[in-house]
Amino acid sequence: MRKLLSISLLLLATSGTGAERKIVYPAEFRPNMPFSPGVQVGDTLYCAGQTGSDLKTGEYPESFAEEVQQTFRRIGIILDAAGYEFSDVVDAKVYLTDISLFGEMNSVYTQHFKQHRPARTTVAVAGLVGSARIEITVIAHRPMD
Repeated sequence: MRKLLSISLLLLATSGTGAERKIVYPAEFRPNMPFSPGVQVGDTLYCAGQTGSDLKTGEYPESFAEEVQQTFRRIGIILDAAGYEFSDVVDAKVYLTDISLFGEMNSVYTQHFKQHRPARTTVAVAGLVGSARIEITVIAHRPMD
């Protein structure tokens, strides 16, 4: 019975709400990527995972703190393009190739999420694209006018 209830709730949650899907593709991002930087459905924005590579050169900073800052710059560009702010972020997923970098990541992270911090999951992973040491994906929500 519990399994049936879970399946029913999942079907209700995923059934059509009538909200259109809008692709958010800021001009700063290179064209023809194999994914969308952001997808807005109704009042919710789903941002693709971002790393700290420079948008123009593709290079990663040597400093881990700068890599985290660059990751947040990229997220900020997507949020801004869709009319959202960091204060609208309700969920964040942080992937680190070295969990010992958690404290350094967290000190940069809290500069962007000062108050009303989102729910967060942080995990260590074996590897990320290129020489990235961090990847962050966020979900933002706010009622739009």
